[in-house]
Amino acid sequence: MRDKKFEAVMTILVPQVLQVIVENDNTDEITAAKLFYESGVYSLLEQEDTKLWHLSPLTIYNMFDEERRSGVFDVPEEV
Repeated sequence: MRDKKFEAVMTILVPQVLQVIVENDNTDEITAAKLFYESGVYSLLEQEDTKLWHLSPLTIYNMFDEERRSGVFDVPEEV
């Protein structure tokens, strides 16, 4: 994927993930953003070659939630 297309996907996907965090964790947007941007899931998501960007916001949230709860997360086989 070219850089501009990847940036466009991230511009759409990240706010959707943040919204899922806000809704599921009953938190505000600033806290959700801080937690997500500091996560290992986000670190992998921002690397185009990991292909995590093609997962749904809910799947990415589930990975993020797993990381917060256990310190580790599994990448779905579909990636």
